Amino acid sequence: MAEELKLHTTWSSRFGLRIVWALHIKGIEYDAIFEDLSQKSPELLQYNPIHKKVPVLVHKGKPICESLVILEYIDETWKEAPLLPQDPYEKAMARFWAKFGDEKLLPSIWSVFTGQGEEKKEALGPAMKNLELLEEQLKEKKFFGGEEIGYLDLVLGWLAYLLDVFEEAIDLKLFDAGKFPHLSAWMKNFYDAPVIKEHCPPRDKLVTKYQTANAPK
Repeated sequence: MAEELKLHTTWSSRFGLRIVWALHIKGIEYDAIFEDLSQKSPELLQYNPIHKKVPVLVHKGKPICESLVILEYIDETWKEAPLLPQDPYEKAMARFWAKFGDEKLLPSIWSVFTGQGEEKKEALGPAMKNLELLEEQLKEKKFFGGEEIGYLDLVLGWLAYLLDVFEEAIDLKLFDAGKFPHLSAWMKNFYDAPVIKEHCPPRDKLVTKYQTANAPK
């Protein structure tokens, strides 16, 4: 029931969006509570006193924090439309590449977005290398887990709707579809899935947000 499941997030949280997608893929009803991170609610601070950030999933009064942890909790609690592979090795690899995405890929692309002058140029190399590593994982596959959207697709899903937003916000072409044909095809397949597209934030609103964030201080 929706009253038993609440998701604290923001309209633009790429980490919260993973949870939104997962819940809709599994057909789970929930209540969305949109936080203002400049004035965090008492509930958010109570539920996530360590990191004080979104997303937080509250199930029957019990909070679960951190998006990767929440995804696994959802997958173990609601068995329909499994997100993680059943094979132990494939499951381990999905977790490995999810960690790579959050700890290597995202920071490297964020460094390009936020860098100035030479910093931006120096950040391009690591970002391209990380994209090349992902490209290798997609050969002969529609999605990272095969023919259906799964755990790793949700973790990396921000690439499909946010990468070109970053490019427009800083007026820099970062992603070359010709250089990354498998990743480019995956991004289209992922974003074009109705359950994904219907729950993405408005693009123009995102561009404005990131242009403002990157404006000279």
